[in-house]
Amino acid sequence: MRLASACERGSGWPEPRRRGWLVDDAVVRRWRVFVDRVMRVVSLERKGGFIQVAREVDGARLGAARFSGLQLTVCGVPGSYFVRLRSADRRSPWQHYAAPLPVTATWQTLSLPWRIFMPASLEAPLDASTLARIGIVAGQAAFDADIAIGRLVLVP
Repeated sequence: MRLASACERGSGWPEPRRRGWLVDDAVVRRWRVFVDRVMRVVSLERKGGFIQVAREVDGARLGAARFSGLQLTVCGVPGSYFVRLRSADRRSPWQHYAAPLPVTATWQTLSLPWRIFMPASLEAPLDASTLARIGIVAGQAAFDADIAIGRLVLVP
């Protein structure tokens, strides 16, 4: 997975705007790559494997509860992608909230309201004020994951 180069900069490439960006050039290095340690290889062959880029956030400091969700501008190889959110109160690594991320070969802007993030191994709905990590995940199917994230912001 790549953060900004899977699609050509051209038609549809989001115009850089510093104000309101959750991710910009200065903080892109804060994204970390995680792979499925159980599978021991970066493989999506067995429906359980995954690769993820994620960064820690402070939902309370961001005032995430004042917003209705996330907006992403993405482009890439179509496949099985998700946005995974972790809350500060989770107890296990597999606990998260997930929403599908439909990716196409052309740039598109997608809005993901908090209410569509489904809990995994959790019972409580997402409380955005406890948001601790945002991740983009490729998994649950075999494909050549390649996604570009041009913009990621909180939306009112």
